[in-house]
Amino acid sequence: MDTETFLIDSHAHIYGREFHDDFAAMLERAVQAGVSQIVVPGGDLESSREACELAVRYDQIYCAVGVHPHDAMRVTDKCYTIFREMAAGNARVVAIGEIGLDFYRDRSPREDQERVFRRFIRMARELSLPVIVHDRDAHERTMRILRDEKAAETGGVLHCFSGDLAMARQCIEMGFFISIPGTVTFAANEPLREVVRGVQVEHLLLETDSPYLSPLPYRGKRNEPAYVRLVAERVAELKGLSVADVGRITSLNARRLFNIGGAEQGARIAYRIRNSLYLNITNRCSNRCSFCAKFSTFTVKGHYLRLEHEPNFSEVMAAIREHRDYAEVVFCGYGEPLLRLDLVKEVAAELKKSGAKVRINTDGQANLVYGRNILPELAGLIDCISVSLNAVDAETYARLCNSPFGTEAWRGICHFLREAKKHIPRVVASAVTVPGLDINTVRKLADSLGVEFREREYAEVG
Repeated sequence: MDTETFLIDSHAHIYGREFHDDFAAMLERAVQAGVSQIVVPGGDLESSREACELAVRYDQIYCAVGVHPHDAMRVTDKCYTIFREMAAGNARVVAIGEIGLDFYRDRSPREDQERVFRRFIRMARELSLPVIVHDRDAHERTMRILRDEKAAETGGVLHCFSGDLAMARQCIEMGFFISIPGTVTFAANEPLREVVRGVQVEHLLLETDSPYLSPLPYRGKRNEPAYVRLVAERVAELKGLSVADVGRITSLNARRLFNIGGAEQGARIAYRIRNSLYLNITNRCSNRCSFCAKFSTFTVKGHYLRLEHEPNFSEVMAAIREHRDYAEVVFCGYGEPLLRLDLVKEVAAELKKSGAKVRINTDGQANLVYGRNILPELAGLIDCISVSLNAVDAETYARLCNSPFGTEAWRGICHFLREAKKHIPRVVASAVTVPGLDINTVRKLADSLGVEFREREYAEVG
């Protein structure tokens, strides 16, 4: 596995007798599968203590404490005091859970389940810990209680998610993550795959729920943390990403939610998504697009891209040399690369010496910026240029993209696309699916300009 790739199993009950005979071997298999950390939630007082003991013994294990809804009727006031003492001031306790509702088996009366669920959410808020939520056949009540008890203040995760896409989006709006288990590999579980396809991977966690719910081809056998790799592979397939991408992003999600794993990464100059190597050479941009994600985050597909300074040629080449076996190099960081035209030409010329394929993603306003046609300067250096067209008229573009060139920007971009065909082998116009924008009209405009068209999902960066 890529050295940057690691996986976190965000939910595994590995304290049970199912693991007594081969616990050390099980942990080693997890390491070999690329699992760096495991979150072990309790389900009652005894298992919560066992989870805490494992977290003390093993650096890669963290724990959560709580009561599963099956055991809600056994919870007394004294229990809450014990759980609070277990969680307060213990850095290895990273959440309250698993807690929630289970109206499928109803092993505890529903009123007891709801009472206990509410009390533990309040405890989590008091301790500033996220919650790990169990929800089975109780979607509406679960969401109602999370809202009533202001669970958004702490955030958390809907573990082993079984709701539909609409519910997933409601959870995400509340600041919750959606955790994907091995059932995503089951042939009949198309609803969960629809959820995975329908939300950004930045809102997902991965889990095994060991020893239960083993993914294919181990269905019916004991589950274990190593098998979270199979979940990552299925999610990667559904999202059109690499396993490395999914591991990096979901692990970052888990680290941020549970506050584990050390300091955040530094800014990246060269970073991989899928099989492409991207170059982040500036955070400056001509536009202030209304749909740009960097006004809320500088993280793209698990990579932090806010530069402390703009890198020079030597720094960019050194960053490139840290990577191997990529299909193309793409000038596309968190800014407009052609604002550093001289650096683009210098780096591209060096890359072409080794036969690399080079692409630029641009806003198409470079000719307006420099007051000249810069495209002949890219001839022989760039194999593909992708231009953000984003509108079918000047007024719409100005409204969406807030260009300093006003209504002249859109006309300049159209001219840039026509001119690019003379100098660059492949020219692509793209548009973001902003609500209210008729993508088909933008596609027709691209066709009339004689270039390819690519639709980019709204709010899906990278």
